[in-house]
This record gives sequence, structure tokens and C-alpha cells, in this order.
Amino acid sequence: MIELLTADTPNGKKISIMLEEISFKYKVTKIKLNPGEDFSKGEQFKPEFRKISPFSKIPVIIDHDNNKEVVFESGAILMYLGEKSNKFYEQKDRTKINQWLMAQMAYVGPMLG
Repeated sequence: MIELLTADTPNGKKISIMLEEISFKYKVTKIKLNPGEDFSKGEQFKPEFRKISPFSKIPVIIDHDNNKEVVFESGAILMYLGEKSNKFYEQKDRTKINQWLMAQMAYVGPMLG
């Protein structure tokens, strides 16, 4: 089972969409980013969260079926899930997939939030 630690943001939604598409069982743990509109007090800055996300960012997954493997950063998570599921990430297409994934993360994602 995959545990998805996330918030209601575009980066968080990418992972839940992928998990649905690959039909993996998963559990969502919501991370409160701005309690009382103060981002500096969000749960992502707590020491226990920083142990699994060194940059205090969401999303993060914990793969409980793989020795509690932790993966942070949405692009890395998408690649991990693609490899694990053998869907949407065939070896013959990986260079093109990675190219477009990195372009989305570097250019499109920052512009759209």
C-alpha cells in the first residue's frame, strides 16, 4: 500500500491521478500547509516531516510494500510509480518521457503553481 502525504495543490494532485491510473491501493495523509494562513507554521516544517522531505515540500509517498521506501519530489514519485507498476513508463520510451517530465517540472509547473 502506498501512503501519499499531500495537500490540495497541483503537485499533490499529479500523484493521486497517477495512483488512480495505475490502480494502486493508496491512503492519503493530508498535510496542512498554512494553518491560520501562516505558511511558516505548516506541518511540512515539523521535524518528523523534514525527515522524509528534506526541503519541506509535498508530495511524498511511503511505499509500505517496499520496506517503507520514501520518495519525495513529484517527478521522482511519478517515475517510481511508473517503474513499479510497469505502466506509462516503458523502457523504449523513457528518454522522451523523462524529457517532457523535466520540461513540465522546470517550465510549466512553476508558471501554473
